[in-house]
Amino acid sequence: MIDSRIKAVLNFVEKNSRVADVGADHGYLSIELIKSGRASFVIASDLNAGPLDAAKKNIAAAGLNDSIEVRLGDGLKVLREGEVDTICVAGMGGALIAEILNDSPQILKSARQLILQPMNATEKILSWLKNNSWYAADIDLAEVGGIIYEIISAVKNPAQISAVTKKETSPLLKKFTEQKISKLQRILDEMSKSPAAVASEKFLQIQKEIQALQQK
Repeated sequence: MIDSRIKAVLNFVEKNSRVADVGADHGYLSIELIKSGRASFVIASDLNAGPLDAAKKNIAAAGLNDSIEVRLGDGLKVLREGEVDTICVAGMGGALIAEILNDSPQILKSARQLILQPMNATEKILSWLKNNSWYAADIDLAEVGGIIYEIISAVKNPAQISAVTKKETSPLLKKFTEQKISKLQRILDEMSKSPAAVASEKFLQIQKEIQALQQK
């Protein structure tokens, strides 16, 4: 029912958590959170009525209406302060995830853990965490359809940061690094067509990032 990307999100959730599944889509993560015992209660939300209607049907079919509450709305705005301790946001762009977090500071005050799975722009999430007194405690990798994604578990207590992340020991790390270098090289190749772009600070930053990745 869930792919390796969503399973990696699930695996970061602590037992018996009260979870917000933001962008719940068809509700598969919400259902597995309850079935696995990772969550005692879930609020499954989505901005779009279509997927949420499908989630309602799936949740009802699983017999979990008492454990999963479905809400239609934007990001964390469907939540009340203190309702959940864990917030999962998966399957969106990194910039959008950072925007969702930024829009609801009061909700985040009562949360103890954020589990974030961006489809791109992971650096925007890491920057947001750093600027808002959250810490990337652990990062994992998961592959779906040949694409490797990063899954971030963030906490407020720096003492909870893993000495060695799952990402660092993942068998996917080499392939992930190669994919990232390839993507950055394509950007450089495009920028190389413009003298102004070549002279830019961004061009130099990308070169440095490629060099750092090649040394890993």
